[in-house]
Formats: sequence, structure tokens, C-alpha cells
Amino acid sequence: MTSRVTLVSPATSPSMRRARFDDGDSLDEAGAAGARSAAGCLRAPGRVLTSPSVRCRETAGALGLVGARDSAPAGLDAGRWRGRTLEEVGAAEPEAVGRWLTDAGSAPHGGESVREMCERVGRWLDAVQGTDGRTLAVVEPEVVRAAVVHVLGLPADAFWRLDVPPLTATELSGRAGRWNLRLGRPLTGQDAAAAP
Repeated sequence: MTSRVTLVSPATSPSMRRARFDDGDSLDEAGAAGARSAAGCLRAPGRVLTSPSVRCRETAGALGLVGARDSAPAGLDAGRWRGRTLEEVGAAEPEAVGRWLTDAGSAPHGGESVREMCERVGRWLDAVQGTDGRTLAVVEPEVVRAAVVHVLGLPADAFWRLDVPPLTATELSGRAGRWNLRLGRPLTGQDAAAAP
């Protein structure tokens, strides 16, 4: 049994543009327009899931993905840093930010460490791998990073070395505890004919 999972990163939002820890904002107009223009470029999945954030749910809607359930992994719990920009937190707590960016087990914000998140996303992927068919999940960029760390068996510190642009698809296929990976295909209306 081969499982196929497509992870789609959300379109842009004001918090994403400002490098602000997600505060529940909606997509900005450019992000919503980009997602609407990419509608129809993804192969129809058996299951459509989203991270519970507003921007992931709105991206799924703009892409025309109907029947999406909020059962994909949530983004990183940034604790008391939620809603603040990385620049603001760095100015107020430079040592804490430095520790957070260099130690995957650190969670100075009182939320979740990068290592904990990678493990959580890995458990979710392992559960999905036990199902047959296609799963499409619109998820936060850090969920995509954590998934790549998991499927390639990378150390959690590699998380920060992975960039996930908005509106890209990362495709996983696997069986028997092994995954194959296709990284970051942009979602555009032009790609509809080339969608796998």
C-alpha cells in the first residue's frame, strides 16, 4: 500500500510578510488572489486536511478544496511570542531568541520546541502512511519543514535550514516506513496541466 501526501503551504498573510508569529490573521489580498489563480492545479485527493489556522483554512477555500477538515498538524506553538514579530522578540529577548534558533530542544517562549514539533509531525505522518490513497493538507510552513526533517531522518537542527515559500506543494509518497520526497513545486494556474 502506497500513501501519497501533498503538503501545501498557505498563501501570504500580513503576519507572514512581517515575520510575525501567527496571530490568527487572514490572507492578504495578494495571497488570496494567488491562491484563487492556482485553484484546480492540484490533483483531486481522497482526503483534504488543513492546519487549524485561519490562513490555512482560507488558502484551502481559495484553492477550491472542498470538505477540508482541521485535522492536519497545527503550526509551532510559539507561546507568549504569538503575535509578535521576530524582530520585536529579538530586541526584547536576544539571548532567548538566539537559544531558540540554535537549540532545537529549547522553548524559551513557553510553547513548543522545534524538536517537539518535528516529533509531533513525524507521528502524524507515520499515521497517515498507514492509510491508502491521497491526502492533501494545507499546513503552516513549519509543518512542511518538520515533515522534511522527519522523512529524511535529519537532525531537528536542520529545521532552520529549510525554506518553504508560500503556495508551494511538497509531495511525499511512501510505504513500509520509507518516504520519497518531491520539494516545493509552486502552485500556479499554469501548472494545472503538469500536476501529478
